[in-house]
Amino acid sequence: MSRTAIIGGGPGGSTVGALLKKYMPEMDVVILEREKFPRDHVGESLLPTINPVLNELGCWDDMEAADFPIKIGATYRWGQSKDLWDFEFIPGQMFKDEPRPAEYDGQRTITAFQVDRGIYDQILLENARKKGCDVREETRVKKVHRDGDRVTGIEIESGDIIEADHYIDASGYSGILRKAMDVPVEEPSGLRNVAFWDYWQNTEWAVSIGVGGTRVQVMSLGYGWLWFIPIGKTRTSIGLVIPAEYYKKTGKKPREIYEQAVREEPLISELIKNATCEDKFATTKDWSFAAERLHGENWMLVGESGGFADPVLTAGLTLTHAGARHAAYTLLEIERGHADPKGLKEHYTKTQLVRVNQHIQFADFWYKGNGQFTDLREYTSKIAEDSGLKMTADEAFRWLSTGGFLNDTLLFAGVAEFNIGSLKMISQMFCGNDSTWEVGTNNWFKLNLAGVKEITVPTLEDGRILEVPCLLRDGKILPKFGIFNDLIEMLKTKRQMASIRVAMGEIAEGLMGEQEAMVDYLLELLEFMVLEGWVVASLKEDLPLIPYRTPDESPNVHPNRDPLKAKA
Repeated sequence: MSRTAIIGGGPGGSTVGALLKKYMPEMDVVILEREKFPRDHVGESLLPTINPVLNELGCWDDMEAADFPIKIGATYRWGQSKDLWDFEFIPGQMFKDEPRPAEYDGQRTITAFQVDRGIYDQILLENARKKGCDVREETRVKKVHRDGDRVTGIEIESGDIIEADHYIDASGYSGILRKAMDVPVEEPSGLRNVAFWDYWQNTEWAVSIGVGGTRVQVMSLGYGWLWFIPIGKTRTSIGLVIPAEYYKKTGKKPREIYEQAVREEPLISELIKNATCEDKFATTKDWSFAAERLHGENWMLVGESGGFADPVLTAGLTLTHAGARHAAYTLLEIERGHADPKGLKEHYTKTQLVRVNQHIQFADFWYKGNGQFTDLREYTSKIAEDSGLKMTADEAFRWLSTGGFLNDTLLFAGVAEFNIGSLKMISQMFCGNDSTWEVGTNNWFKLNLAGVKEITVPTLEDGRILEVPCLLRDGKILPKFGIFNDLIEMLKTKRQMASIRVAMGEIAEGLMGEQEAMVDYLLELLEFMVLEGWVVASLKEDLPLIPYRTPDESPNVHPNRDPLKAKA
């Protein structure tokens, strides 16, 4: 019977452990956690892509029973305007009142949680324990024993040495195994931030939507930004992110800077008017980095041990859960005797590093696009200079997509959890000019599959890594299954946009969601196929043109419409 030793009992470690035991109960899994849960932890705002992982882990009901606020999106004061704007997973007016706890179904599959990490992490760790993991809290790792690139054991403070067949580093920023194995890291961003935060009791919510629904508040200041995240009925996390160099130049203490920030931001100061601070003030550095590799001979890095992206996009736990799931699936297939274990680990490293680097790149663009950072000109200018970010909306869109639109979610075309439409809208908002669409400026589309190679690409499903058919050309991949295959087959006979639109309407009838929204989704996939060279687009003067452009606002991205009191 094989054994897996996991350093760290947070979301990364507990997700790996629970999935290993779910799909291979006979495996021996030990989780070594240095602290005693529950304990507070920063990083409380989730994204909808975590929901299917929670459901797969079997702890959705426990999360719902905890009565965490439902996140339907975020309200920002950012960019070139001092006004508020909303980015929503589901438009607030479409969010239905329904009792809680609720099932993982309907609107709850496309919303997210805002969580008290003490409770959230404990639920996940107890879930791993219930599934049979040997969970050892208050167990600190003293030393990692190694022989070349192979881990031979983990020595804990008691002097005992834990030996295993596989080792997982889910120790977060500590990177215990990563450091022991001398894995270099890169810090590609030009901005080095620090975060200060505390918890508050009995704040007002900026907005209450239906039963338990709300939005995170992200408020830009001249020298940084504040987060306001309700994480329970009475508890709220409020934090400040500023550049480390700016902090040093102020000559002030962290708590002094933090208290000044929450007092001077008009919306947040109003929300905490009758609240009480818990005085659990904490600080951390949170600049972005990515490890050079995420695996070795018998070990893997999961979550923040292998990479971290600035928290402005609230993607930390998404990257952690997705990476942990992929790591668990990789070990499961290796244990089943997969013919190419090295290839599986290389796919894991490549996929997860693309994800974290996309988020880092996007976060840099987010900071560069903030016209409110009047006190941070030198820092955002440095980002722009290092990355070449003086660009039009179209140039920005293409720069953001340089890592490719596809990663481990082969049926989603986008970058860093943002679909193509959102990418274009955000680049347009930050760059101040219109972005164009190939599907809106052309009317003739010809499938281009010359020189392609048919391959299979790993995809994760029900505890197995399945090889799905794809096309490969010049390092780019086009899925040849599901909705992409429907588009490929359709484009074999349809070339004119007018007839393509009709055919897309027929395809949309078989998809979940409103037909108009599904046609937009199919147009985004066609846009991806043009941008990646799978389809050649052209304009024929004798054929009608059907315009398609990035709107100034959409049902999901629009100016804030909350009551005036929220615009204090």
